[in-house]
Amino acid sequence: MRVALFVLAFVRIAVAAPPDADAIGRITGLTPEVKNDVVRVAVPRSDLTVKADGVTLTPFQGLTSWAAFAPSADGTMVMGDLTLAEAEVDVALGAALDNGLAVTALHNHFLGDEPRVFFMHIAGHGGTDVLATAVRRTLDAVKAAPKLSVHAALPAPSSLDVPALVTVLGEPAQTKDGMAKFVFGKETDMHGTTAGAALGVNTWAAFAGLPADAVVDGDFAMLEDELQPVLKALHHEGLRVVAIHNHMTHEQPRILFLHFWGRGDAIALARGVKAGLAAQTH
Repeated sequence: MRVALFVLAFVRIAVAAPPDADAIGRITGLTPEVKNDVVRVAVPRSDLTVKADGVTLTPFQGLTSWAAFAPSADGTMVMGDLTLAEAEVDVALGAALDNGLAVTALHNHFLGDEPRVFFMHIAGHGGTDVLATAVRRTLDAVKAAPKLSVHAALPAPSSLDVPALVTVLGEPAQTKDGMAKFVFGKETDMHGTTAGAALGVNTWAAFAGLPADAVVDGDFAMLEDELQPVLKALHHEGLRVVAIHNHMTHEQPRILFLHFWGRGDAIALARGVKAGLAAQTH
């Protein structure tokens, strides 16, 4: 009994050990704030001039990127929220994933903001130095992000090679005005009812344009454990992640939704969607 109590006390002490604030400050190059064993660093986005409803916003009103480090059972955990201009979203996503961080949400906080601002939530577990380095590299990537490129308008009407897209995605397509849409059902339970594709629990991808110059937009419905693999697959294939969030509450199992966009060769876009589907658990 004494041995068991000693082990339990040791585990509690190990878990309660706060992250090294000096190391976090040195690695991130930011001034840490410590409160209740949580070490927080922040980057006010004073370089962004953003208006919402005609009001110029300040970093105090939420335009601040931050990361907070806390003790956990496996060393340290980090949670954070990155304030991003539209052109910085894809760069931040890639840097976070490449450096071992999880991207857990992507959405807006304002209506009518000019220019548009996005917020990307990140998380991670492990060694303090490793996590601080990942945060630093992600923030550095945001600083170096290029401006968002804008493509020319697509010719109308669309004229896609639908059979070729069907061959890649392995499902029949819905068609309209030369466009093609594919739907892949998912299931969960809500309030004693099975909810599937007909109730919006589905992955879909809609293609428009020409075979050599097309666009795709859509939505992935995923289990929680599928989010990171799908993110990595889509990013690797050059598809841009637009939003990550929930559509429902109280469903079992929990379903997350990821909205995406891509432009380029239609078959390459379809292969990107297929890679995202393959990254899910079957």
